[in-house]
Amino acid sequence: MSDAAFDTAYDPPDGPLVILHEDHEVLLVDKPSGLLSVPGKGAHLADCLMARVQAVFPQALLVHRLDRDTSGVMIFALTPHAQRHLGLQFEKRMTKKTYVARVWGRLEPRTGTVDLPIAVDWPNRPLQHVDHENGRPAQTDWRVMRASDAESRVRLMPRTGRSHQLRVHMQALGHPILGDPFYATGPARDFPRLMLHSETLQFRHPDGGAGMRISSPSPF
Repeated sequence: MSDAAFDTAYDPPDGPLVILHEDHEVLLVDKPSGLLSVPGKGAHLADCLMARVQAVFPQALLVHRLDRDTSGVMIFALTPHAQRHLGLQFEKRMTKKTYVARVWGRLEPRTGTVDLPIAVDWPNRPLQHVDHENGRPAQTDWRVMRASDAESRVRLMPRTGRSHQLRVHMQALGHPILGDPFYATGPARDFPRLMLHSETLQFRHPDGGAGMRISSPSPF
């Protein structure tokens, strides 16, 4: 799948900015599914969460991204100091993120870790794939919340932050995330959205280092 194919159906949702937390250094918002984190190439991909945030908070600075089809907690810095501080926390894996997902089939055992390296699938970019020779290390912990033969509701705790990591790891287990336009096939793909939500972000506040935990309830 090419970048062009990825771009054609871009129809971001409308709606007001949902602010989860705001202070003098950081802003946390609830990103809707279907909205890019940052602008893509071309005027038709200019609408994004970054632009919507900066329309209200012109000083806002990017810290990290979520996939277009993933919803949930996303943090922005409101000062250069906060951007540097938070950037180092993400780089050094000091932040903790928890996601909720619905995946295909019954995931067993109830807890576990995926440890599979990930690399860009160059002929099919922006897709990623497991690549034991050229991939970068990637680890994801999972915990099943409830399950049936048809699907499982799971919490995913990434230890690393590779592109499409959770999506690739669940596919590699044989339990793709429901509604995934890239990595699910057949009935697993036939859902109104990607069933992946960034539920919780834990980080140290840039002013003083106090621990913070911001959450957004799953919409599915």
